[in-house]
Amino acid sequence: MAQDIKSLRTRIKSVTSTLHLTKAMGLVASSKIRRATEAMNKGRQYEAAVRDAVSLLTQSPECAKSPYMQKKDGGKTEIVVIAGDRGLAGGYNANVFRLAKEYANAEYIGIGKRACDRYGTKLLRAEGFSYSEAMEIAKKLCDDFASGEYERIGIICTKYVSMMSQEAEIKWILPLEKTEAKQSAGVIFEPDELTILNGAVLEYVTGILVASVRESFTSEVAARRCAMDSAGKNAQEMIDSLSLRYNRARQSAITQEITEIVAGSGEQ
Repeated sequence: MAQDIKSLRTRIKSVTSTLHLTKAMGLVASSKIRRATEAMNKGRQYEAAVRDAVSLLTQSPECAKSPYMQKKDGGKTEIVVIAGDRGLAGGYNANVFRLAKEYANAEYIGIGKRACDRYGTKLLRAEGFSYSEAMEIAKKLCDDFASGEYERIGIICTKYVSMMSQEAEIKWILPLEKTEAKQSAGVIFEPDELTILNGAVLEYVTGILVASVRESFTSEVAARRCAMDSAGKNAQEMIDSLSLRYNRARQSAITQEITEIVAGSGEQ
Protein backbone atom coordinates (compact mmCIF):
# COMPACT_ATOMS: atom_id res chain seq x y z
CA MET A 1 0.00 0.00 0.00
CA ALA A 2 2.84 2.38 0.89
CA GLN A 3 4.47 1.60 -2.47
CA ASP A 4 1.24 2.53 -4.31
CA ILE A 5 1.01 5.84 -2.44
CA LYS A 6 4.64 6.68 -3.27
CA SER A 7 4.12 5.77 -6.93
CA LEU A 8 0.99 7.93 -7.18
CA ARG A 9 2.78 10.86 -5.51
CA THR A 10 5.63 10.58 -8.05
CA ARG A 11 3.21 10.48 -10.99
CA ILE A 12 1.30 13.51 -9.71
CA LYS A 13 4.55 15.44 -9.41
CA SER A 14 5.59 14.44 -12.93
CA VAL A 15 2.26 15.40 -14.53
CA THR A 16 2.21 18.69 -12.61
CA SER A 17 5.63 19.51 -14.06
CA THR A 18 4.27 18.76 -17.54
CA LEU A 19 1.25 20.99 -16.85
CA HIS A 20 3.53 23.90 -15.96
CA LEU A 21 5.50 23.35 -19.17
CA THR A 22 2.42 23.27 -21.41
CA LYS A 23 1.05 26.42 -19.77
CA ALA A 24 4.36 28.23 -20.33
CA MET A 25 4.54 27.19 -23.99
CA GLY A 26 0.90 28.18 -24.48
CA LEU A 27 1.61 31.65 -23.06
CA VAL A 28 4.63 32.08 -25.34
CA ALA A 29 2.54 31.09 -28.36
CA SER A 30 -0.21 33.50 -27.33
CA SER A 31 2.27 36.36 -27.07
CA LYS A 32 3.42 35.75 -30.65
CA ILE A 33 0.01 35.42 -32.28
CA ARG A 34 -0.83 39.12 -32.63
CA ARG A 35 2.44 40.09 -34.30
CA ALA A 36 2.41 36.96 -36.47
CA THR A 37 -1.15 37.71 -37.61
CA GLU A 38 -0.27 41.30 -38.50
CA ALA A 39 2.73 40.13 -40.53
CA MET A 40 0.57 37.48 -42.23
CA ASN A 41 -2.07 40.01 -43.27
CA LYS A 42 0.57 42.32 -44.75
CA GLY A 43 2.09 39.37 -46.59
CA ARG A 44 -1.31 38.42 -48.01
CA GLN A 45 -1.83 41.96 -49.29
CA TYR A 46 1.59 42.02 -50.93
CA GLU A 47 1.05 38.60 -52.51
CA ALA A 48 -2.31 39.75 -53.91
CA ALA A 49 -0.66 42.86 -55.38
CA VAL A 50 2.12 41.00 -57.19
CA ARG A 51 -0.33 38.36 -58.43
CA ASP A 52 -2.58 41.08 -59.87
CA ALA A 53 0.36 42.73 -61.62
CA VAL A 54 1.57 39.46 -63.14
CA SER A 55 -2.00 38.54 -64.06
CA LEU A 56 -2.28 41.72 -66.15
CA LEU A 57 1.00 40.99 -67.89
CA THR A 58 0.21 37.37 -68.74
CA GLN A 59 -2.82 38.48 -70.75
CA SER A 60 -0.53 40.04 -73.33
CA PRO A 61 0.15 37.79 -76.38
CA GLU A 62 3.80 38.90 -76.30
CA CYS A 63 4.26 37.46 -72.82
CA ALA A 64 3.56 33.97 -74.14
CA LYS A 65 7.17 34.05 -75.37
CA SER A 66 8.48 34.39 -71.82
CA PRO A 67 10.52 31.41 -70.56
CA TYR A 68 8.42 31.56 -67.39
CA MET A 69 5.24 30.77 -69.32
CA GLN A 70 6.63 27.82 -71.24
CA LYS A 71 5.10 24.50 -70.28
CA LYS A 72 7.52 21.60 -70.42
CA ASP A 73 6.74 17.89 -70.37
CA GLY A 74 8.88 15.24 -68.78
CA GLY A 75 10.84 17.60 -66.56
CA LYS A 76 11.37 17.38 -62.83
CA THR A 77 9.35 19.00 -60.08
CA GLU A 78 10.90 21.32 -57.50
CA ILE A 79 9.02 22.13 -54.30
CA VAL A 80 9.73 24.48 -51.42
CA VAL A 81 8.45 22.86 -48.21
CA ILE A 82 7.67 25.24 -45.33
CA ALA A 83 7.49 23.56 -41.93
CA GLY A 84 8.09 24.63 -38.33
CA ASP A 85 11.26 25.33 -36.37
CA ARG A 86 10.01 23.23 -33.43
CA GLY A 87 7.56 20.49 -32.64
CA LEU A 88 4.72 20.31 -30.09
CA ALA A 89 2.34 21.97 -32.53
CA GLY A 90 -0.22 19.23 -32.98
CA GLY A 91 -0.39 17.93 -36.54
CA TYR A 92 1.17 21.05 -38.10
CA ASN A 93 4.45 19.52 -39.31
CA ALA A 94 2.94 16.10 -39.96
CA ASN A 95 0.30 17.56 -42.31
CA VAL A 96 2.95 19.41 -44.32
CA PHE A 97 5.15 16.33 -44.71
CA ARG A 98 2.15 14.14 -45.54
CA LEU A 99 1.29 16.44 -48.43
CA ALA A 100 4.93 16.50 -49.59
CA LYS A 101 4.90 12.68 -49.80
CA GLU A 102 2.33 12.93 -52.59
CA TYR A 103 5.15 14.32 -54.77
CA ALA A 104 7.69 11.62 -54.01
CA ASN A 105 9.81 12.26 -57.11
CA ALA A 106 10.17 15.99 -56.48
CA GLU A 107 13.30 17.78 -55.33
CA TYR A 108 12.81 19.73 -52.12
CA ILE A 109 14.05 22.96 -50.59
CA GLY A 110 13.26 23.27 -46.89
CA ILE A 111 12.28 26.35 -44.90
CA GLY A 112 11.92 25.86 -41.16
CA LYS A 113 14.29 23.71 -39.10
CA ARG A 114 12.11 20.59 -39.28
CA ALA A 115 11.94 20.75 -43.09
CA CYS A 116 15.65 21.54 -43.47
CA ASP A 117 16.59 18.61 -41.24
CA ARG A 118 14.25 16.28 -43.12
CA TYR A 119 15.49 17.17 -46.59
CA GLY A 120 19.10 17.97 -45.74
CA THR A 121 19.05 21.52 -47.06
CA LYS A 122 20.61 24.74 -45.76
CA LEU A 123 19.11 25.78 -42.41
CA LEU A 124 16.52 28.53 -42.86
CA ARG A 125 14.26 29.25 -39.92
CA ALA A 126 10.61 30.09 -40.50
CA GLU A 127 10.55 32.52 -37.58
CA GLY A 128 12.31 35.69 -38.66
CA PHE A 129 12.55 34.58 -42.30
CA SER A 130 13.90 37.64 -44.14
CA TYR A 131 13.21 39.20 -47.50
CA SER A 132 16.85 38.68 -48.54
CA GLU A 133 16.58 34.95 -47.79
CA ALA A 134 13.39 34.79 -49.83
CA MET A 135 15.07 36.63 -52.70
CA GLU A 136 17.97 34.16 -52.68
CA ILE A 137 15.63 31.16 -52.92
CA ALA A 138 13.43 32.88 -55.52
CA LYS A 139 16.45 33.56 -57.74
CA LYS A 140 17.41 29.89 -57.63
CA LEU A 141 13.85 28.81 -58.44
CA CYS A 142 13.60 31.23 -61.38
CA ASP A 143 17.00 30.20 -62.77
CA ASP A 144 16.16 26.51 -62.37
CA PHE A 145 12.91 26.90 -64.28
CA ALA A 146 14.25 29.20 -66.99
CA SER A 147 17.06 26.73 -67.70
CA GLY A 148 14.47 24.08 -68.56
CA GLU A 149 15.57 21.69 -65.81
CA TYR A 150 12.20 21.67 -64.08
CA GLU A 151 8.70 21.21 -65.44
CA ARG A 152 6.98 22.97 -62.55
CA ILE A 153 7.81 24.64 -59.26
CA GLY A 154 5.58 24.87 -56.21
CA ILE A 155 5.41 25.78 -52.54
CA ILE A 156 3.94 23.54 -49.83
CA CYS A 157 2.80 25.71 -46.94
CA THR A 158 -0.02 25.94 -44.41
CA LYS A 159 -3.11 28.05 -44.92
CA TYR A 160 -4.38 29.85 -41.83
CA VAL A 161 -8.16 29.40 -41.64
CA SER A 162 -8.75 30.21 -37.98
CA MET A 163 -7.18 29.68 -34.55
CA MET A 164 -8.66 26.19 -34.55
CA SER A 165 -8.06 25.25 -38.19
CA GLN A 166 -4.98 25.26 -40.44
CA GLU A 167 -4.68 23.40 -43.75
CA ALA A 168 -1.59 22.24 -45.64
CA GLU A 169 -1.72 23.26 -49.30
CA ILE A 170 0.46 23.50 -52.40
CA LYS A 171 0.81 26.62 -54.55
CA TRP A 172 2.14 26.15 -58.08
CA ILE A 173 4.10 29.29 -58.95
CA LEU A 174 5.85 28.36 -62.21
CA PRO A 175 5.09 28.15 -65.08
CA LEU A 176 2.92 31.25 -65.12
CA GLU A 177 -0.52 30.79 -66.56
CA LYS A 178 -2.65 33.24 -68.48
CA THR A 179 -5.64 34.41 -66.49
CA GLU A 180 -8.72 36.37 -67.41
CA ALA A 181 -9.37 37.73 -63.96
CA LYS A 182 -8.77 41.40 -64.80
CA GLN A 183 -8.73 43.44 -67.98
CA SER A 184 -5.55 45.28 -68.93
CA ALA A 185 -7.37 47.91 -70.99
CA GLY A 186 -5.94 51.35 -70.37
CA VAL A 187 -2.73 50.00 -68.81
CA ILE A 188 0.46 50.96 -70.67
CA PHE A 189 3.67 49.03 -70.01
CA GLU A 190 7.07 50.49 -70.84
CA PRO A 191 9.24 49.41 -72.55
CA ASP A 192 6.99 46.37 -73.28
CA GLU A 193 5.01 43.67 -71.50
CA LEU A 194 7.51 40.85 -72.11
CA THR A 195 10.48 42.76 -70.71
CA ILE A 196 8.54 43.81 -67.64
CA LEU A 197 7.19 40.32 -67.01
CA ASN A 198 10.65 38.72 -67.20
CA GLY A 199 11.93 41.33 -64.79
CA ALA A 200 8.97 41.04 -62.43
CA VAL A 201 8.98 37.27 -62.02
CA LEU A 202 11.73 37.35 -59.39
CA GLU A 203 9.74 39.85 -57.31
CA TYR A 204 6.60 37.78 -57.86
CA VAL A 205 8.17 34.55 -56.58
CA THR A 206 9.84 36.38 -53.68
CA GLY A 207 6.52 37.96 -52.64
CA ILE A 208 4.72 34.62 -52.65
CA LEU A 209 7.53 33.00 -50.65
CA VAL A 210 7.50 35.71 -47.98
CA ALA A 211 3.71 35.62 -47.70
CA SER A 212 3.66 31.80 -47.53
CA VAL A 213 6.28 31.66 -44.78
CA ARG A 214 4.47 34.31 -42.72
CA GLU A 215 1.14 32.52 -43.05
CA SER A 216 2.74 29.18 -42.21
CA PHE A 217 4.41 30.63 -39.13
CA THR A 218 1.10 32.08 -37.95
CA SER A 219 -0.49 28.67 -38.48
CA GLU A 220 2.33 27.03 -36.49
CA VAL A 221 1.89 29.40 -33.54
CA ALA A 222 -1.89 28.92 -33.55
CA ALA A 223 -1.53 25.14 -33.78
CA ARG A 224 0.96 25.11 -30.90
CA ARG A 225 -1.33 27.19 -28.70
CA CYS A 226 -4.26 24.86 -29.36
CA ALA A 227 -2.06 21.80 -28.77
CA MET A 228 -0.76 23.20 -25.47
CA ASP A 229 -4.28 24.14 -24.34
CA SER A 230 -5.44 20.60 -25.07
CA ALA A 231 -2.39 19.07 -23.38
CA GLY A 232 -2.93 21.30 -20.34
CA LYS A 233 -6.56 20.21 -20.00
CA ASN A 234 -5.56 16.54 -20.31
CA ALA A 235 -2.80 16.99 -17.72
CA GLN A 236 -5.20 18.65 -15.28
CA GLU A 237 -7.73 15.84 -15.72
CA MET A 238 -4.98 13.29 -15.09
CA ILE A 239 -3.85 15.15 -11.96
CA ASP A 240 -7.43 15.20 -10.65
CA SER A 241 -7.80 11.47 -11.31
CA LEU A 242 -4.44 10.61 -9.70
CA SER A 243 -5.16 12.86 -6.72
CA LEU A 244 -8.47 11.04 -6.15
CA ARG A 245 -6.70 7.66 -6.26
CA TYR A 246 -3.95 9.01 -3.99
CA ASN A 247 -6.43 10.28 -1.40
CA ARG A 248 -8.34 6.98 -1.45
CA ALA A 249 -5.10 5.04 -1.01
CA ARG A 250 -4.07 7.24 1.94
CA GLN A 251 -7.50 6.92 3.50
CA SER A 252 -7.36 3.16 3.08
CA ALA A 253 -3.88 3.03 4.62
CA ILE A 254 -4.94 5.18 7.58
CA THR A 255 -8.06 3.06 8.12
CA GLN A 256 -5.95 -0.09 8.06
CA GLU A 257 -3.52 1.36 10.62
CA ILE A 258 -6.37 2.39 12.93
CA THR A 259 -7.90 -1.08 12.62
CA GLU A 260 -4.58 -2.71 13.48
CA ILE A 261 -4.13 -0.41 16.50
CA VAL A 262 -7.64 -1.13 17.78
CA ALA A 263 -7.18 -4.85 17.24
CA GLY A 264 -3.85 -4.75 19.07
CA SER A 265 -5.27 -2.91 22.06
CA GLY A 266 -8.16 -5.40 22.28
CA GLU A 267 -5.78 -8.34 22.49
CA GLN A 268 -4.04 -6.73 25.46
